[in-house]
Amino acid sequence: MKVYLDNGATTKTADEVVEAMNPYFNKKYGNSSSMHKWGMKAQKAMRKSRKNIAEKINATPDEIIFTSGGTESNNLTLKGLAFKNKGKKNHIIVSKAEHDCVLNSAKWLDKQGFDITYLNVDKYGIVDPTDLKKAITKDTFLVSIMHANNEIGTILPIGKYGKICRENNVLFHTDACQSFTKVPIDVKEMKLDLVTLNAHKIHGPKGVGALYKRKGIKITPLLHGGGHEFNLRSSTSNVSGIVGFAESAYIHTQEDIQKMETLRDYLKEELLKIPDTHLNGHPEERLCNNVSISFHFIEGESLLMNLSMRGIAVSTGSACSSNSLEPSHVLLAIGLAHEIAHGTIRFTLSRYTTKKEIDYTIKNVKEAVIKLREMSPLKKGVKYKTDDYDDEHQPIF
Repeated sequence: MKVYLDNGATTKTADEVVEAMNPYFNKKYGNSSSMHKWGMKAQKAMRKSRKNIAEKINATPDEIIFTSGGTESNNLTLKGLAFKNKGKKNHIIVSKAEHDCVLNSAKWLDKQGFDITYLNVDKYGIVDPTDLKKAITKDTFLVSIMHANNEIGTILPIGKYGKICRENNVLFHTDACQSFTKVPIDVKEMKLDLVTLNAHKIHGPKGVGALYKRKGIKITPLLHGGGHEFNLRSSTSNVSGIVGFAESAYIHTQEDIQKMETLRDYLKEELLKIPDTHLNGHPEERLCNNVSISFHFIEGESLLMNLSMRGIAVSTGSACSSNSLEPSHVLLAIGLAHEIAHGTIRFTLSRYTTKKEIDYTIKNVKEAVIKLREMSPLKKGVKYKTDDYDDEHQPIF
């Protein structure tokens, strides 16, 4: 059996998405900037797609900027706003558990003379709203805190952060790549100024995403050219990808989400029956498809490869940094010891995941963990006190 449980890295492109995209490869293939009928058909498809994505988050079409994906949208936000504010304000606030593209953009801006504050997160990966409020200064122009963590699945209270930022006249940005369509987003109600979205986490194509930018916010573009995307992102429009993105935004139904939640909880409960394991992330406020488990006394990479040989795809963290041998910065930020962080596996489900696949996964994880622990030098002589854990299997360290 083959089981794909790495949907936090990327998803299968849905058949209906591929069908919607197909005409824009070899029939309606015009450049959307052209004024002839081929171009006009492409323009019409772009307008419809922009409207559909905007409606999904209660925005207006002219507030949606199409990009190549989450990384570009996050870079455009941090760097574009930094360049626009240079010489006026110089303070940016991010959390220590953000995606690498946010943290690396912040580190780069630090070298350009901007002041960056990295907020701590609690054992679940949540920023305390009080800490955010205290960190804001008269020089702060941007706060960026993700909606749902890509590694541990915790959903953060972005509405509270948005309210604090709006009250202090500071722009608030959230990376919603993992949460979009799985968790409701209302940019007006939540007081969101900028939101990063992408397609390939929601059964859309790779290489396309969007940035919601509230009307009236000024931002400096990173790409200069023909003035596409309201003069904020020049480049020939990826019409087929954008059409696929818009189609994928309506794939998930409430039934799909409930199904994923049921399978998620079943997988979590069964894996936690394995001795010396614990769940990472919030036990309740978490994505419908995310289960992050630390297996003590073994290396996550060894377990990943063992499962891969059994036909099961999982990850040890974010796909964007999976080639690194360093422990996950997210797991360290929530307080895990290095050796525990190294033994962590992320299982991420999709609307296509079945109970049969989960049963197969549970059986093989249990077998693989036993096998690897028998060989592990980490287990020999290592004792963990029972008071190292709270009632929710969360390490205190």
